Amino acid sequence: MSDESESTTPVTPELPDSPFHTTGTDHITIWGSNEEDTVEFYRDLLGMPLVLRQPNLDDPSQTHLFFDTGDGRILTFFVSDDRPSARGQRAGVGAVHHLCFSVEPDEYEEIMQSLEEAGHGYNVFDRGIFHSIYTRDNNGLVIELSADKYEIPNDRRGEILAKAQELREADGAEYAKDEHLRQAIEDLGLEVVKHDLPDASAGVGGVE
Repeated sequence: MSDESESTTPVTPELPDSPFHTTGTDHITIWGSNEEDTVEFYRDLLGMPLVLRQPNLDDPSQTHLFFDTGDGRILTFFVSDDRPSARGQRAGVGAVHHLCFSVEPDEYEEIMQSLEEAGHGYNVFDRGIFHSIYTRDNNGLVIELSADKYEIPNDRRGEILAKAQELREADGAEYAKDEHLRQAIEDLGLEVVKHDLPDASAGVGGVE
């Protein structure tokens, strides 16, 4: 475990003094297997509309699939019908550990049932400041489905998380917990609205 007392990098929602600033996530692209398996998982199970299909402009022998993740942010895949889905994922520096998508808290039970019916195992963890279901896609990539514990306006999310970090450090806690998030929301003058989510293990170190 790293010694955070030695870290000099500030945690803050303020824009850094950098040459330019990004304005959001446009899309993420994954090396996929084939179209059928990819569509079956991301469209038919996770409910992401397939909004664009075209050749991979860098390699026309492959197809480029575009899915809307639910808020206009796009997830894309390079696929080819001669590539079967493979459950193995190669870990290491530069590799993708997991993808996380937000879900509605009141759909949690339905999501777990749907994953089970589709033959996808899952784990449920209370991550302190949010609640997560972990499963794997058709290629073994870890997929996290995260629900907020409290109502959090998207335009205040970074500010709230930075405040929770400040409270966590003052408390000497190992990681940000429910009470830090709740207090952060209160301290920033927002209404505290908690969602009804199932009890779950903290699952620290539970996903590799």
